[in-house]
Amino acid sequence: MKKETLWVAGIPVALMTLGLPRAALSQPVRALTPVVVTAPAADEPLVVRTDPKAPRQPVPAHDGADFLKSIPGFSVIRKGGTDGDPVLRGFSGSRLGILLDGQEIYGGCGGRMDPPTAYVYPESYDRVTVLKGPQSVRYGAGQSAGVVLFEREVKRMESFGWKADGSLTLGSFGRNDQMADVLVGGPQAYVRAGGTRAQADDYEDGDGNRVHSEYLRWSSHAAIGLTPDDKTRIELSAAVSDGRAAYADRGMDGSKFKRENVSLMFERKRMGGLVNEIEGRVYYNYVDHVMDNYTLRSPSTNKMGQKSYMASNPDRRTTGGRLSTTLRPAESWEVVVGADAKQDVHRARGSGMQASADAADAAFLAASRVEDMRFEQHGVFGESTWFLTEADRVVGGLRVDWIEARDKRAPAKSATAGRDNDRTLTSGFLRYERDYGDHSTWYAGLGHSERFPDYWELMKGGADGGNSAFLSTKPEKLNQLDVGTTWRSGPYTLSASAFYSRVDDYILIDWNRSLTRNVDATVMGGELDAAWQFHPSWQGVASLSYVYGKNRTDGTALAQQPPLEARLGLNYAQGPYSAGILWRLVAAQNRYDAGMGGIAGKDLGATGGFGVLSLNAGWRPAKSVLLTAGVDNVLNKTYAEHLSKSGVDIPGSVSFVDTRLNEPGRVFWLKAQIALD
Repeated sequence: MKKETLWVAGIPVALMTLGLPRAALSQPVRALTPVVVTAPAADEPLVVRTDPKAPRQPVPAHDGADFLKSIPGFSVIRKGGTDGDPVLRGFSGSRLGILLDGQEIYGGCGGRMDPPTAYVYPESYDRVTVLKGPQSVRYGAGQSAGVVLFEREVKRMESFGWKADGSLTLGSFGRNDQMADVLVGGPQAYVRAGGTRAQADDYEDGDGNRVHSEYLRWSSHAAIGLTPDDKTRIELSAAVSDGRAAYADRGMDGSKFKRENVSLMFERKRMGGLVNEIEGRVYYNYVDHVMDNYTLRSPSTNKMGQKSYMASNPDRRTTGGRLSTTLRPAESWEVVVGADAKQDVHRARGSGMQASADAADAAFLAASRVEDMRFEQHGVFGESTWFLTEADRVVGGLRVDWIEARDKRAPAKSATAGRDNDRTLTSGFLRYERDYGDHSTWYAGLGHSERFPDYWELMKGGADGGNSAFLSTKPEKLNQLDVGTTWRSGPYTLSASAFYSRVDDYILIDWNRSLTRNVDATVMGGELDAAWQFHPSWQGVASLSYVYGKNRTDGTALAQQPPLEARLGLNYAQGPYSAGILWRLVAAQNRYDAGMGGIAGKDLGATGGFGVLSLNAGWRPAKSVLLTAGVDNVLNKTYAEHLSKSGVDIPGSVSFVDTRLNEPGRVFWLKAQIALD
């Protein structure tokens, strides 16, 4: 279990949340991490690991996308208060792999109300790992941007005992989050259970305009594990979550986000000999999503003075498994080989226009679910590390995937109804790494990735003029060069990375005509992270990220590319006290292609630059307890992100039609966390 957790709004409240007596504070405790204003620099080539339990500024995240935006290189396509789509290095959607405890999950909404990160409350996980670029083949097919791993971990306990984490977050606009996680066990077995709840009202921008954005989300998870020795772990886990969320960018809100999950995993590590490690997992994920225009808003009135109530209820079932083995043929050679497979089925039902909310509910609940798309994938992979010398190594991998999709739509809706689309796709990479000094590395790698078009891309019209992109859309093929360095010396830390990619058959959505087409594109950019501990109590941090994209086929800018962004931070820590300041600077973005984009959004036009100033402070009254507070957007600036969605007319809210949704104005927040052994 992760050893860092915080707590806010009074110690008694957090203890009651966990159900723990005050005497529990006498238990062995864990030191807690102060506020994070930019994620730690990469500690190895193209890998960033960060603690999701540490408090962050801006206000601590309540979903996966909000969490990732604090890591340089990430942006978010915003649509209101929750469930944004993460973007890494200008790549979004299925180009970015999201794995929850090694499992893939896909949203059900045809309009991306629920990307995979919508089902993540980051603090309930122990570790988040970001793998940038096509520089690994272990975690799935087509993840050209990279992979994000949200992971829980349990180490074998030496004797019977327990651990507990809990937190409470309060903030402006009704923000109210709670999290609790408890582990009880001994050398042979353990039980772990936890839950989260996150709630907020509509927020206001810097001008006091209300944005339709309220939400309420909850989740719970439980696991039973066996640890017969310090090398073996078997775990059966389950999770359930649900919620509702308002969206300012569309005519409907999400009134249900139910997720059900069951997983069984086995691992045996540090075995020695040729076979050093074996890991296996099978899983089941089911998403049941309802969107309507009446639960969180009042339907618009037509010219006849009547209101029409409508609802849609897609669901999605993903089942899969993975098995891998780590081999050590020689002391200087490690090989990971494995296979994975999954089946993904999407269905939908709806109500159409009804005279009342009750009638709309009754209509869609009585309707039969109709399958519209089915995917199957089988893949094999191998990844190897050769240690040439103590300072030099070569890492490489190869992956082959067999993917089959079937168009299950009715002939009246799709010209390709009943047709199959079968593809064999390959991915691979080769990277050289060299250490210089005790804590520094430089690297260069070439990667190739092939991505099958996803559900949302295939459901559009085709570039051939038909009403289906199912057969006319080619797989996307990316070739990318990654170079960079990680460097540590005394009080200085530096991480720099750059990439250049050429994408053949880049899958572009033309939202003006609601069709999917292939183009050739070039994308390049990089990230820079630096930290300077110039005094035992003072640290300066800075980060910079930039992406440049070009649509070579049309001779235009590649759509949905974030602008240049910098973060400057100053942190103070002395004894139990800490404080910090974060200045986020975003440049203007004049490169766009209006109406073009990806499955999560489209370009609307140019945007101006902006700067946002935020402050935080912390107090650790005991080693196990941390209280933090902050003010985001201190100057109450009115601004919008370049990648944000445009709004629609919603009764009672300011209209953002034909313009981007504004971000929250000044936000005050308070967080308390506790961590006990």
